[in-house]
Amino acid sequence: MAAIKLGTKAVAMVLGKTIHLHNTTKADFLKDERWLKHELCHIKQFKEHGYVGFIIKYIWESIRKGYYNNRFEVEARNAEAL
Repeated sequence: MAAIKLGTKAVAMVLGKTIHLHNTTKADFLKDERWLKHELCHIKQFKEHGYVGFIIKYIWESIRKGYYNNRFEVEARNAEAL
């Protein structure tokens, strides 16, 4: 579903401290430094807000602002450049 929504074939999704990959290999994912930094930021967010807390806040942000403008996605995109 995420791949369809994002209009891409390869997707990574974080749940807690685990990065789940879809239609990509671990090697390809690890080679993409920006993508890796993005997903590591989400792991940090889970740690900061707690598992359930982060999911609730993430969903609320997505409802209010949409996926792209969700503050957690904005923070993760900013982390790509660090």
